[in-house]
Amino acid sequence: HWDFGGSTVIASDFIRLTPDSQSHRGAVWCKIPVRMRHWEVQMHFRVHGSSGNLFGDGIAFWYIDPAVSKFNGPVFGMQDKFRGLGVLLDTYSNHNGPHSHDHPYISAMVNNGSLAYDHDRDGTHSQLDGCTARFRNRDHDTLLSIRYVNNALLVATDIENKQIWQPCFRVPNVKLPTHFVFGVSAMTGDLSDNHDLLSVKVYEIEPKEPLEDNIGVDYRTIEPSADSAEPPRPHVDSQADSGWSFLRIFLLVLFCAIGLVTLLVLGLVYHTRQQRKKKRFY
Repeated sequence: HWDFGGSTVIASDFIRLTPDSQSHRGAVWCKIPVRMRHWEVQMHFRVHGSSGNLFGDGIAFWYIDPAVSKFNGPVFGMQDKFRGLGVLLDTYSNHNGPHSHDHPYISAMVNNGSLAYDHDRDGTHSQLDGCTARFRNRDHDTLLSIRYVNNALLVATDIENKQIWQPCFRVPNVKLPTHFVFGVSAMTGDLSDNHDLLSVKVYEIEPKEPLEDNIGVDYRTIEPSADSAEPPRPHVDSQADSGWSFLRIFLLVLFCAIGLVTLLVLGLVYHTRQQRKKKRFY
């Protein structure tokens, strides 16, 4: 019932979507459409790597239209301008323009196929909401819960090894159709991490108080939408590609320092030789 692609490797007890090396994309997705109106997905995952400060890019959960959205693209392994819901676990801060959160960062985006994800702004111009979550390089289980009940999206984490769900955010008035599919993808760029998927559990939820205005609605024809989103802010063009700005600056400074030291050494050697030549004439 599941398929996979890209750099994904299937092991006996986990699925590695990307290895800890540059420029990889991997994904797994369910081939059976979701007919449930209200559901919860619990994702057991692991993000880890050898780098202490520079790592990326992240892993994402998807509920998307398989007819127009493909698991191969620049948005954490998903094509851009997807149609459906994405819950994005972003480990690298591109930080083009101001925002007030740290990374790793979990956010949600609902798209009808018209919005482009902006990596330079970490998707903040199109996110519904988000929270900081320190899920990388943990030595215990890290889990994510995505609940969609009565047109409300609820995201929670269990990353402190306490077996307790901690709310991340809740977004009301989110419209999602049925007959989309679940999937998980990950991506590395110039920075990297291992992105592992250990399990995906799906539950049908029975709402205590179903919404009356949904009675008689054909849920397959609903257009993905959400009433709330972050206010837009100006985009500032960056000369550095996503995931490279800090690294390029660091390398540039390093090479400049090496070049300066080399010039100083060469200058000192030249000066010493000139002094020796002058002494020969006395």
